[in-house]
Amino acid sequence: MNTAPSIRTGTRGSPLALVQTRTFLRLLAAIPGADAGEEIVIATTGDAILDRPLADIGGKGLFAKEIHEALLDNRIDCAVHSLKDLETALPPGIELGCVLRREDPRDVLIISDPRSAAEAPDPFDALPNAALVGTSSVRRQAQLLHRRPDLRVASIRGNVQTRLRKLNAGEFQASLLALAGLRRLEIDVPGMVVLNPDIMVPAAAQGIVGVTVRAGDTRLRATLAAMEDSAARIAATAERGLLASLDGSCRTPIGAHARLLPDGRLSLTGLVARADGSFLLKRTLDGAATDAKRMGEELGAMLRGNSPADLFA
Repeated sequence: MNTAPSIRTGTRGSPLALVQTRTFLRLLAAIPGADAGEEIVIATTGDAILDRPLADIGGKGLFAKEIHEALLDNRIDCAVHSLKDLETALPPGIELGCVLRREDPRDVLIISDPRSAAEAPDPFDALPNAALVGTSSVRRQAQLLHRRPDLRVASIRGNVQTRLRKLNAGEFQASLLALAGLRRLEIDVPGMVVLNPDIMVPAAAQGIVGVTVRAGDTRLRATLAAMEDSAARIAATAERGLLASLDGSCRTPIGAHARLLPDGRLSLTGLVARADGSFLLKRTLDGAATDAKRMGEELGAMLRGNSPADLFA
């Protein structure tokens, strides 16, 4: 009889976070000899404060602060995160134990009148003049305004369902969301337009689920190694390397998108911009997949060196 305690798995309480955590627990249960998993919901500051932009309350780390504390206090054994919401420098004693297979990293444009998007050759051309677009992402805002400076952008916080509800209620004429979240929640939005990464560079590690563990927990690290996705790890290493090199805040629009080429090499695209879209710089670097971290750091340095000095102040 197996008397080993369950692996206590911390998670945020949003519908998407719970779906991702339950996917992880199913993968864990399929590993021969692995201990059972137990879901533990932890309230985070980032989920509690929805009336202000994320940058005004401390940045993306607020989606993980209380979860990190629970891990270090031994109240949980591991934690499941959307990797794009996890800070690049983890607290001492916490490591990224594994990353799961990446879902589609692209963004989608959702317009209140989906017929207009379907008929337009360029999805952004379907937006009416001075349309109000809801998004909490300065990365999305900057790229949108760079192409359409006439548009108006307002902050929209909350989970995917909340954002879609506000759009359907007419509070905004359009919004932008991650395709990965919609797919994992099995939400099909009529008329949504999937945006090519050349048009809208995704966030670093968008679509990747990461699992954090205590640094000294070698037994659990060995278990998690069985569900590690090497392609997702390579992409995450390159994209998070770029983000760390730029040392940008949530006020700095930064995009990163890595993809493995047919010949096994890695292509990494990075973007920096001003939130108002008045400045935007995008560069691409190709190299060996084994050099993912170095490529991210090199491309980050290149972008920083060719950007206005005050962009990262």
